[in-house]
Amino acid sequence: MKDLIIIGSGPAGLTAAIYAARAKLSPLVIAGTLWGGQLMTTTEVENFPGFPDGIQGPELMQRMLDQAMKFGSEILYEDVIKVELKSDVKKVYTHQKMFESKSVIISSGAMPRKLGIPGESEFWSKGVSSCATCDGAFYKGKQVAVIGGGDSAMEEAIFLTKFASKVYIIHRRDQFRASKIMVDKAASNEKIQFIFNTEVKEILGNQFVEKIKIYNNQENTESILDVDGVFLAIGHIPMTSFLNEELALDEGGYIKVINEVYTDVPGVFIAGDVQDHVFRQAITAAGSGCKAAIACERWLESLKK
Repeated sequence: MKDLIIIGSGPAGLTAAIYAARAKLSPLVIAGTLWGGQLMTTTEVENFPGFPDGIQGPELMQRMLDQAMKFGSEILYEDVIKVELKSDVKKVYTHQKMFESKSVIISSGAMPRKLGIPGESEFWSKGVSSCATCDGAFYKGKQVAVIGGGDSAMEEAIFLTKFASKVYIIHRRDQFRASKIMVDKAASNEKIQFIFNTEVKEILGNQFVEKIKIYNNQENTESILDVDGVFLAIGHIPMTSFLNEELALDEGGYIKVINEVYTDVPGVFIAGDVQDHVFRQAITAAGSGCKAAIACERWLESLKK
């Protein structure tokens, strides 16, 4: 019987592990076979406090992992396939084993929805990104494309105009899903150009993105657009398939939380992008991991009274 199991090993899960381990909870972190979260596919991270010269994403995650282990966290590189959370004894299943715990922190994260086109994986973090806030500063004076038609696409594009010389918003339909106020705001920005009825078919370049092949689905024509960066704004997929309706999800599939990190199931806490569809930053995920660990520690203490 564990005091705490942490599901996930991105900034949220490993920060929770650091705090929980220092509180002598000896947490088991079920990290996944692909551990470390989205930062493992990121190159330069310039906006995480404490690294004025930047740090490579995988190195940052390795440091977090080392710190969690230093204080006594146990790390298991397996995937969670099922949970049973509603009784006093929580059960967490991997392909190999079942674990029991008094409490659980779920920090399984979310993955950016992708186009599934040639060049997308090859140029990920080499011109292809899903986060303008994270990577926009790398595109000073350059041309970029934002793919999507919702409010997030408008927000990404507007943010990118702080750096880029030109921002194309490419949408496969003839009108945006975004709110009128956001569309109007983007339309009024002289750096932004809308491209409707168009799909990106391929991302091209040598070491980095140089252009994209686009297809006009009304005119049935293909053309090449020169860009230095491609930002995907077509949503994220929360990693919640293992929950089996044990916790309530919102319409986007994110876990519903009460008071930041609590759920309606006693002893189950949430941290990171699996519940955050607004900020989605490494530092906000880490902050919520800290909150979840402190809340969990206090809840476990309350059981002793």
